[in-house]
Order: sequence, then C-alpha cells, then structure tokens
Amino acid sequence: MTTPRRTVLILMGVLLALAGCRERLAPDALPTAADVNALATALPLTQNAPPPPYDGAITRFASIDSGLSALSGARYVLQVDVQGVFSGTTQPAQANARIEVEADLISSARRVLVSTEGSLIGQAEGSASYEAVRLGPDAFLVRDGACTPLPGAALNTPADLNAGALIGGITQAAPAGRQATLNGEPVYAFQFAPDALVLPAIQPGDDSRVSIDSYELWVAPSRDAVVRFYANLSVENAVVFSIPRPVSGQVLVRYDAYALGQPVNITVPFGC
Repeated sequence: MTTPRRTVLILMGVLLALAGCRERLAPDALPTAADVNALATALPLTQNAPPPPYDGAITRFASIDSGLSALSGARYVLQVDVQGVFSGTTQPAQANARIEVEADLISSARRVLVSTEGSLIGQAEGSASYEAVRLGPDAFLVRDGACTPLPGAALNTPADLNAGALIGGITQAAPAGRQATLNGEPVYAFQFAPDALVLPAIQPGDDSRVSIDSYELWVAPSRDAVVRFYANLSVENAVVFSIPRPVSGQVLVRYDAYALGQPVNITVPFGC
C-alpha cells in the first residue's frame, strides 16, 4: 500500500516534472499578518461568532479540501510560489504552479488543470501544463495535445491530485471574531497556532526553520468547508515540494474554493 509520504512524493513528482504557472504570487498580495500568538487569549465578538459547532475549536481540516468531498460539486484553485535560493549558494531556486480542480460527487468525476513554471536543479526556466480527468474508474491525461488513457485501476494519477496532499491543512483552529462573504459564501475567520499547520510537502532538515509570516483562514459553516486559505511562509534550509536540495526563501500559498454544492459537468477530454 502506498504510504502518505510516498503519495506526496508521487504527486509532487508529477507536478514538478512538468515545471510551472501562469501567474506568480507576490508577498504584497497576501493578507496582513495574523497574530498567531494571541490564539490562547483571543475572544471573538459575540455578534461575529460562527454557529455551532464552529463556535469552538475545530479539528476537521488537516486536509484543507476535506470538506469538499461531501458536496455534490465544487471547484477550487490552488496557487503555490517558491522563491528563494538553494541553501548555502546564490543559485536561484524557483517554482510556481496553478492547480484548478473540479469535482462532481454524483458522477464520481474529477477534472484537474495544472500549469507550472520554474527554474529547478539548475535547469533553464520552462513551463508546461496538462489536463487530467477521472470519470468513475476511467482516467485520462492530455499533455502536449495528446491524450493518454490511464489504467482504470490506477491510483494517484494526475487526475487524483488534491490540495491536501500538496499543502496539508490545519489540525486545530479557533474562531477569530470576524465574518465576511467570500467567493459567494458567508464565512468566518479562524486562527491557529503555528504548530497546527500541516505541511506535507515541506520537509525540515538539519538546522532548518519554517515560520508563518502571514495567513488567512476562512470557513463556511453551512458547507463544512474551507473557502479560503492564504499563507506566506519563510523557510531556511528546508526541502520544499520535492526539490532535492534544501531551499531558503519564501513559499506563498493561495487556496480558494468556489461554486460549493453546485453540480459540475465533467466529460471525456477533447481528443480522447
């Protein structure tokens, strides 16, 4: 059976082997830094408290997209940007990706669009993209205009790529006393301690450090789902997204979910 660590490596190997993204994130595009140290004493305003059971600590989003699996349909966009250098050198270590996922629970269908760009392991900067579709037991991969049917019993195919395997999630969070409407959903802000952040694709090494510079976590209680998760991380001497050499710099993450509970029409890709 494939181990969780191996699953992450398989998925990231597919992602990084393609190399790139259409738009890059910038640090100033991320929200104001949240005061994670205030978690133990923060008291949300009564009028901004989410409904039960979200009015207390929540522990169900260790995989950031876990709530979507119970909805009839959903779409999310994940953007990741790594900007830094290989530790101990001045050699740039850059990679960024945009991943769009559509899922339909009724028909057991998924559609994944990936575009990547980067300069990795000393290679020249390049870009690539693919489309992967799963329709029940059947899966298809379209790359460079060619369609490849995948074995029906295959697991961890590009069509199964998911946000939780890439960016993890939060093991425990508490209401932060703010509410808003984001991506068409009424949402509430949550806060968490640094050690509650799960980062499966960032592996600390000797003398390494991973810190949270800023973040936002917004949950839609009516959907039991995370609608937005943004994070700006600083890393030192860490293995990031399977890049084989330790990296020092920034990792920027932006996750947004849309059309929650809405049916999605997913068909066999064109040319397959």
